Amino acid sequence: MGASRRLAVLLLVATAAYNLAEGVVALASGLAAGSLTLVAFGADSYLEVLAAGAVLWRLSHADLEAGERAEARARRLIGATFLVLAAAVVFQSASALATRHAAHASLVGLVLLAASLGLMPALALAKLWVAARARLPALAAEAKETVACAYLSLTAFAGVLATYLLDWWWLDAATALLLVPWLVREGVEGWCGHGCGAEAPPCFCKPCLGGLRRCAGGCCAVACC
Repeated sequence: MGASRRLAVLLLVATAAYNLAEGVVALASGLAAGSLTLVAFGADSYLEVLAAGAVLWRLSHADLEAGERAEARARRLIGATFLVLAAAVVFQSASALATRHAAHASLVGLVLLAASLGLMPALALAKLWVAARARLPALAAEAKETVACAYLSLTAFAGVLATYLLDWWWLDAATALLLVPWLVREGVEGWCGHGCGAEAPPCFCKPCLGGLRRCAGGCCAVACC
């Protein structure tokens, strides 16, 4: 295994390890505070662990075609889990709004979400850079999930902070509902097989925004480092 692939594995392991710890803290603090937002965020952390594991599984296959089949099966299962989580969040949020259930403020949850906001973008950029150097589209696709996770952290942080400062009873359930479109998108893409590495060779140039979008000028055909 080359140095770039070893670095890719290290970044994926770091992602999985952090999300495992993040999930424990988010679920514990969410249950203690009665916060649907933190519980949903914690559940999503474990889905991110599965996504990183799926790419690790793929990289472990010497046969590229066998690796692609293995990752496709794993991502289809992960996609279904995202959709189930989205349905659960909608049901629980609607129930909380109907019964006027209020979540308690969670300082631990705020600190956790702030840490994720600092770490996730850095991890995503590192994975996009390695994906471009090692020509690993699967890693680039997983890095975009990490970017989406950073957005999820921002949304959850805003909602938990507002709950902490304003103590409005409906804020937590409303914030949890804001997570649903992202969960559904990830679920549909995972189930249908979109965004799972069947893209152009990954690039890390400025027109690509570091690999976050496709280049209009075709610069992805040129090696970028």
